[in-house]
Amino acid sequence: MVRTYGEDFADEHRFQVPEACHWNAIRETSVNVGAAIANAMRGIERTNQEHLYGVFGDTQWTNKERLPDDLLKDLIEHFSALPLGNRSVRNDVIGDAYEYLIKTFADATNKKAGEFYTPRSVVRLMIEILDPQEGETIYDPACGTGGMLLAAVEHVRHQGGDPRTFFGKLYGQEKNLTTASVARMNLLLHGLEDFQIERGDTLRNPLFTDAGTGGLATFDIVLANPPFSLEHWGREVWESDPWGRAFAGLPTDKSGDFAWVQHMVKSMAPITGAMAVVLPQGALFRGGVEGRIRRYLLENDLIEAVIGLAPNLFYGTGLAACILILRHNKPDTSTGKVLIVDASTLFRKDRAQNHLEPEHAERILGWYKTFEDVEDHARVVTLDAIEQEGWTLNISRYVLPPIGQDIPPLPVAIADFKAALEQVRLAEEALQREMIAGGWIGGEAG
Repeated sequence: MVRTYGEDFADEHRFQVPEACHWNAIRETSVNVGAAIANAMRGIERTNQEHLYGVFGDTQWTNKERLPDDLLKDLIEHFSALPLGNRSVRNDVIGDAYEYLIKTFADATNKKAGEFYTPRSVVRLMIEILDPQEGETIYDPACGTGGMLLAAVEHVRHQGGDPRTFFGKLYGQEKNLTTASVARMNLLLHGLEDFQIERGDTLRNPLFTDAGTGGLATFDIVLANPPFSLEHWGREVWESDPWGRAFAGLPTDKSGDFAWVQHMVKSMAPITGAMAVVLPQGALFRGGVEGRIRRYLLENDLIEAVIGLAPNLFYGTGLAACILILRHNKPDTSTGKVLIVDASTLFRKDRAQNHLEPEHAERILGWYKTFEDVEDHARVVTLDAIEQEGWTLNISRYVLPPIGQDIPPLPVAIADFKAALEQVRLAEEALQREMIAGGWIGGEAG
């Protein structure tokens, strides 16, 4: 730009870097390096408040006990030796590296990671099921680090679509300030510029509203992995909720699962809206007000599919989760029906947690697309049949786990048990004789 026109133009850049905040200015700093880094980051944030405000977090760069000048200078020189400019590295490479760091941090923190990170295999499965198209609006009310919004864009790119059609159509809200900052940085580093990531408590104070209707803003695709069974989630606000989100019932203060569900339903576009939400499996069968909310959603034919996942797939909990798929306008193939899938056996076991592999997700997606009974794994259930079961969506009520071929008939099992019991009796007698012979116990047996 400078070579061509003799000057630089601010509107030709995705964001602005003040003169004193450039990399080389930091590199030339010999003392108080941490302060120079902190000042540069604050300067960049102030100059780009729309997307970068607060994005660098509150790291204590000036703490010389932890981050002495020599250490920081070595770090700066290390990165200076790497060709990371636009001519050398594509945007998606930098973005993927950032995603890798987020995943590495999630692995290291495990339990805390559940607050901001959803395993990407689960995210991709949810996206593949909802199948977002070019230009649709995407909303995540508990967006964490922005992985679901990114996955929607990547899905369209993979299908040959133009990701630029999502500019101005990606929305997320996140309660944690640092996590919201990470989400904004994540989207920027993946080449996305026109998006809205807002920091705030979605259940108490939803920030995406529609002045034209006086209600919540609505979106084509709504998806989230909200905190499981969140306590003290804001019930007192919902007792007179101005957005009418308790339309099916007011959940108790002990679990916000169905508060999230109802918020997401209200956020779906009236005709095109579809949603996917991760919940603990207890939400499928708990009674009381949750049972009444579940019944309302079923009677209004909003629930299209229930997918039970393996336990210990998510950071911070060993619980088995499920994915609920809801649509305002279900296709004829699923109208008046619910596909119930038991995918609890589809996982790769690891030392710390289980993993949903791509081949597992592909099988689940195939079952969803065919929307047919699959022995031991899936069943299409009518709403009448669910009503007869008391409106429960407990997966084991509809899909029975496979009976192993090695289980013997009952008479054979009883005979084997008696034989084993006799072997135990003979072993005990032999042990007693040995102990008597060794003088460990007296010879008079009782």
